[in-house]
Amino acid sequence: MFPDELRYTAEHEWVRATDSGTVVFGITDFAQGSLGDIVYVSLPGVGESLSAGSACGEVESTKSVSDIYAPLAGEVVARNEALDGAPENVNTDAYGAGWMVELRPADPSAMDGLLTAADYRALVEKA
Repeated sequence: MFPDELRYTAEHEWVRATDSGTVVFGITDFAQGSLGDIVYVSLPGVGESLSAGSACGEVESTKSVSDIYAPLAGEVVARNEALDGAPENVNTDAYGAGWMVELRPADPSAMDGLLTAADYRALVEKA
């Protein structure tokens, strides 16, 4: 449920480093399960600069609307356009087809400050 190769935030985002020096992020399986059926995803545009911890989009479900938070500061280099027509990908494959944003981090070492899978597991087990 929490892949070990990913990093996590307390706001329920996951982050994966790529071989090209960028990172890809989305919301965790725990988050999508809490939200229920996702019906709409709003993402930042390519070229936008994001600040770590700031809201950069929204996920709308049949239950509520929740913010998506940037896990790291950096520039958006890609967004998952497939979610425009298939937001349910976040429900069915949160760590794969449900990815949201690819970011070129301003400081790649900031990834070290994010939660490990064990840290995130402990966080959600307290909830």
